[in-house]
Amino acid sequence: MTTYTLRSKHRRNALRTALFMSPWLIGFGFFFAYPLVSTLYFSFMRYDGLNPPTWRGLENWTYVFSDLPKFWPAMQNTLWLAVVMVTCRVVFGLGVGMLITKIKRGAGIYRTLFYLPYLAPPVAATLAFVFLLNPGTGPVNSFLEGLGVPAPSWFNDADWAKPALTVLAVWGVGDLMVIFMAALLDVPKDQYEAAELDGASRRQRFRYITLPNISPIVLFAVVTGIIGAMQYYTQPIVASKVASGKMGGSGAAFQPGYPDDSTLTLPQLIYSLGFNQFNYGAACVVALVLFAFSMAFTALLMRRRGGLIGSGD
Repeated sequence: MTTYTLRSKHRRNALRTALFMSPWLIGFGFFFAYPLVSTLYFSFMRYDGLNPPTWRGLENWTYVFSDLPKFWPAMQNTLWLAVVMVTCRVVFGLGVGMLITKIKRGAGIYRTLFYLPYLAPPVAATLAFVFLLNPGTGPVNSFLEGLGVPAPSWFNDADWAKPALTVLAVWGVGDLMVIFMAALLDVPKDQYEAAELDGASRRQRFRYITLPNISPIVLFAVVTGIIGAMQYYTQPIVASKVASGKMGGSGAAFQPGYPDDSTLTLPQLIYSLGFNQFNYGAACVVALVLFAFSMAFTALLMRRRGGLIGSGD
């Protein structure tokens, strides 16, 4: 076979491969590569959506990191939610999944009861939680006061607003429960039987059998949870609007983060900069920071997979 024939064959194989990959390549280009490059481009521009963009160099970056007072509170809140809220959701979802897999009777009923909250629309669920946790008339605080326990102000207190959002997120943990149940039911039973014969305790069986077998699912839950926390927008902004009494009506644009910027997240800041202040350059800078943190968290988790959940595969 001549060199020309080999090159022609390799060229045909490459074209055939590109043809089969073309749907993915087109989608990747239009929905990821182009928006990412455009965001990077506009981060160096002065652009308000009306006038042509003009070059600003690093001014937008300097403004965000040095002169934008809400950036660092939004960063801290987003990281807090990514660590605390995701951890609570994963631990609670795994615990509920393990509990339901052990139930002999009525497992379907309990599974349905725990899964139903996940189906609630985010806005409706947040509205219900704000009213349930109302510091003055909410049934939760009334119950706590009846027990003699100091009742927090929840969404009206900067120290309790993020824990209240975490409670809301844990309430809707039905998606993780179902995923963990499927993984737990797939763990080989003979490994548990062998461990019991060797005298292993429940904690040892969980650490050395359950966790290594479900480690890919735990990693999937953590990574997707962090990505979701980095995009957390609807629940905190609805909660802050309702708690502040500014859910409806006209007037000045609502400033998210009530109370005292405790519920302000990076996605809310991006929206406020871009669509309320028409500062698209600064909004693009914050979006790139958010993207970088999401990628860094994901890369760290993928590298530290074994250390994250104990023993590896």
